[in-house]
Amino acid sequence: MSTSPEPIMFLSGAGLPAWIWDDVRRDLGDGQQTQVASRPQGGRARLGDYAQAVIDSAPPGGYVIVAHSAGGVIGAEVARLAPERVSAFLAISAMIPQPGGSFISAMPVPNRWVLSAAMRLAGTRPPASAIRRGLAHGLDDEVADRIIADFTPESPALYRDRTAHRSWSGWRGYLRTAKDHELPMALQQRCAQRLGAAWQRNLNTGHLPMLEDHQAVAAAITRFLDARPSHRSTDGQESSVATTSRPGQVRDPALEDRSTT
Repeated sequence: MSTSPEPIMFLSGAGLPAWIWDDVRRDLGDGQQTQVASRPQGGRARLGDYAQAVIDSAPPGGYVIVAHSAGGVIGAEVARLAPERVSAFLAISAMIPQPGGSFISAMPVPNRWVLSAAMRLAGTRPPASAIRRGLAHGLDDEVADRIIADFTPESPALYRDRTAHRSWSGWRGYLRTAKDHELPMALQQRCAQRLGAAWQRNLNTGHLPMLEDHQAVAAAITRFLDARPSHRSTDGQESSVATTSRPGQVRDPALEDRSTT
């Protein structure tokens, strides 16, 4: 599998633990530096605190963002706050608001009203039955039970705070999940358009493809990075991408080509 010269920063969806990426990171190989981004402590963190936690926990220099679900809102904010650090951005079934928008504003009506009311009444931890039915759809019971046990409620501000109005124009991609019970395909397609994703693919999984089909996710990340015509270095200048190929590079047939220009 090819490796990227820059580290990959994984941004988990809301409430999800770092271990969901373990298999994908292993599939990418020892030659690829990877890290799961930190989250701020406490229930009063603002969106800016989430973005700053990513920036502070990242290795020096540039890095690739791979963001899942609500991690897309955080990743979009990181790319706007530190554009010179972000060399590429891959969203995986991720919520992407318009510049100046929020997680809630990116949702269609009436879903945004339902989510806003639910957070006021019950906080940001869904019932176990809802996690099993939506977030963990497609996973076996043992993995679903672990997701439920390790789910951590997020600050409501993660959903309500608006992103900066600045835009980011680096290499962007979107990986859609066709059997997703959390983000319907139509909403994922709108998020891909908001992101301006030049590279797009589909996976035949639910909302947690890194657990349901980790090899396909690792292959998608590799293909996304290999497809870059160029990448922006940390001094803001364009430079060519150098990747190192290994024997047995993964090209997963589960990935459906949906490239756009």
